Amino acid sequence: MISANNVTLRFGKKALFEDVNIKFTEGNCYGLIGANGAGKSTFLKILSGEIEPSKGDVTMNDGERLSVLQQDHYKYDEYQVLDTVIMGNKRLYEIMKEKDAIYMKEDFSDEDGVKAAELEAEFAEMNGWEAESDASTLLNGLGVGTEYHYSLMKDLDGGLKVKVLLAQALFGNPDVLLLDEPTNHLDMDAIAWLEEFLINFENTVIVVSHDRYFLNKVCTHIADIDYSKIQLYAGNYDFWYESSQLMIKQMKEANKKKEEKIKELQEFIQRFSANASKSKQATSRKRALEKIELDDIKPSSRKYPYIDFRPKRDIGNEVLTVSHISKTVDGEKLLDDISFTVGHDDKIAFVGPNTKSTTMLFKILAGEEEPDEGSYKWGVTTSQGYFPKDNTKEFDNDLVIVDWLTQYSDEKDATYVRGFLGRMLFAGEDGVKKVKVLSGGEKVRCLLSKLMIMGSNTLILDEPTNHLDMESITALNNGLIKFPGVVLFSSQDHQFVQTTANRIIEITNTGLIDKQTTYDEYLANDELARKRQVMNMDSED
Repeated sequence: MISANNVTLRFGKKALFEDVNIKFTEGNCYGLIGANGAGKSTFLKILSGEIEPSKGDVTMNDGERLSVLQQDHYKYDEYQVLDTVIMGNKRLYEIMKEKDAIYMKEDFSDEDGVKAAELEAEFAEMNGWEAESDASTLLNGLGVGTEYHYSLMKDLDGGLKVKVLLAQALFGNPDVLLLDEPTNHLDMDAIAWLEEFLINFENTVIVVSHDRYFLNKVCTHIADIDYSKIQLYAGNYDFWYESSQLMIKQMKEANKKKEEKIKELQEFIQRFSANASKSKQATSRKRALEKIELDDIKPSSRKYPYIDFRPKRDIGNEVLTVSHISKTVDGEKLLDDISFTVGHDDKIAFVGPNTKSTTMLFKILAGEEEPDEGSYKWGVTTSQGYFPKDNTKEFDNDLVIVDWLTQYSDEKDATYVRGFLGRMLFAGEDGVKKVKVLSGGEKVRCLLSKLMIMGSNTLILDEPTNHLDMESITALNNGLIKFPGVVLFSSQDHQFVQTTANRIIEITNTGLIDKQTTYDEYLANDELARKRQVMNMDSED
């Protein structure tokens, strides 16, 4: 159990949190939600003790251990992977190292023997002898193979590092687990494993995530940050959304009835206040009128961008033909004899763990890379808009936002261009901010503005939901559902894929899996195939 008691955090005159009182109890998973800038990550840092509140405090039960998903991917570069995971339980790791240091002594004394015995007892009490196997189990579950367990962290790529740090946070059954965007950069298999882990986790979890499907799957409660307060709701994300909308509707209806009663009383007072025989009743109604208060309905501070992709040209029947494309980078075969055809109604999600392969395919189709072998051909009626996973090059310049976007517009009028920026929540003076100083989410919104203003009828989107808040993901999701053109995209957001795609392609080591189906149906068939494979192996044994 962990609780915030009258927590206030101020930056100058601005209060990010004001007298927040909330208790997170054992056995529950809390999804911490709120608009961009509401303070989700900051509140986790207050709970972890990394940030001191201006007022109030955070309390935990005596003897309980708190674990946090680390955000610094370079912090453990000089440590082995297994050691990094075990560091999730700081005291256990300290005991391991202290024991090793004592046993390495050449002049081992009686005092050393006593100390070693004490450490061994504490080590056994903490299930230390199971530490390495427990750490390996977590790593394997998240897709970090045994061949990496004794590697140094600095030798791992970014995706594997993220998984190791997540395993570190989960290690050792912490009493309170704080996870800030744990699904970022995870493949679908790792996310599915994490979902099951958290569903079965018996202690307290507080998680920040922009993945709606994930929150629906794991959360028992939603903690909504708005107007410097945190309101707690029972249920998952969808239940919170429906409940919050229903509450606003009910408050509006209650206020409407109150307004009708106020109007009725005011009319009576006006009609009879000068009438001596009715003056007593008028006075009584005046007192009743004074007691009626309208509930203060505050609209949510959340802001939804308006995303509407409108092609400047209709797309024909011939869209894209990919023929026997292969590509090797630094000795690694990313694409091996890839062939498929895209139809004019296709919205294709590229799924699976081979994200580097998908990124390379998208780069080739966007003209940024050349295949080693094979070819591709776009239909003559197509026009392509490309959203890269790594957008560093796009913003490595001194342009302000409005000038940056103008270069992609046929219409060079500043008012016209600012209209597209306004849809993506860049208001007023935001238009003269330099693009190089924008946050990750702002850069993504700029790229989406670019795609809208270009008016392409074919979109290639490589992880467009990364760095976006829940509101922007929802807006993008709705925009793609309505889009009348073709979409080739990748995303780790389950709900985004399920509601957008009508075709699923997975690039595997043995070729393409290509299904005209929804994502949930694809996963269900994949799971069924795995079960059959296991049954066949058992029968052979």
